[in-house]
Amino acid sequence: MAENTKKAGAKPDLASIAGIVVALGCIIGGLTLEGGKIKDIAQVTAAMIVLGGTLGAVMVSTPMHVLLGAAKRFSGVLMDNTAPYDDLIEEMIGYATKARKQGLVGLEQEALGINDPFLRKALNLAVDGTDLQEIRKMLELEIGMLEHHADSEAKVFENAGGFAPTIGIIGAVLGLIQVMKNLANIDEVGHGIAVAFVATIYGVAVSNLVFLPAAAKMKARAKTETQRLELILEGVCGIVEGLNPKLIRQKLDAFTHGAAAHKSAASAQNSAEAGSPAEANA
Repeated sequence: MAENTKKAGAKPDLASIAGIVVALGCIIGGLTLEGGKIKDIAQVTAAMIVLGGTLGAVMVSTPMHVLLGAAKRFSGVLMDNTAPYDDLIEEMIGYATKARKQGLVGLEQEALGINDPFLRKALNLAVDGTDLQEIRKMLELEIGMLEHHADSEAKVFENAGGFAPTIGIIGAVLGLIQVMKNLANIDEVGHGIAVAFVATIYGVAVSNLVFLPAAAKMKARAKTETQRLELILEGVCGIVEGLNPKLIRQKLDAFTHGAAAHKSAASAQNSAEAGSPAEANA
């Protein structure tokens, strides 16, 4: 049973990928419909000023370990490794059933082979006979710290989203300074002004199309992970309390979503009602 506890393989997040494609497609499409060309906004120097300046500002404002954590978490924006709760619930029910038959000590070998560190820790605490309130307190503290780390790492991209437009303005001003040097040539002035404002476009675009949406997606991922950990917490607490596995299932089904969740809850309830008192107390 323990070998089933592993993270789902990462798969592309179609919503994120499609969102980027739609946003860029509409922006570039609108530019071309207005008679513009892609080369009008393809300015390497503007990109270097905005991206480099934003990175530098973020590095100054963020501790290095948080910055590295945010960089690792960014992969979760385009890739989704969220596992469905159904398999985890079934696993928790399996542990509950075994604990009802053999006692908490019967889960000792199971706990040693679990890959998920949080679930392994929770079951080990239960097997060791730790007080229920202490188990809940310790695990809730760990969940809170994980939430704090996730929020700090998402904040890195929120900060980048705030810095980028301002850095873009700096790039535009730098471009205008170069334009002022060529006031004698009116053709060069017009072209220079157009190029100067590309940095502003880059700053606003990268902020609103990359950094801020990435921060929001990271927070959504963190919330999902928190719910998974809370599911484990409630499941283990139910096992320690000695609750009937059917009651634990009904409790954990609250973490699932949609019609499948209601169907599962209804099925569990019907099974509980149909079972004899002897079966319920087994």
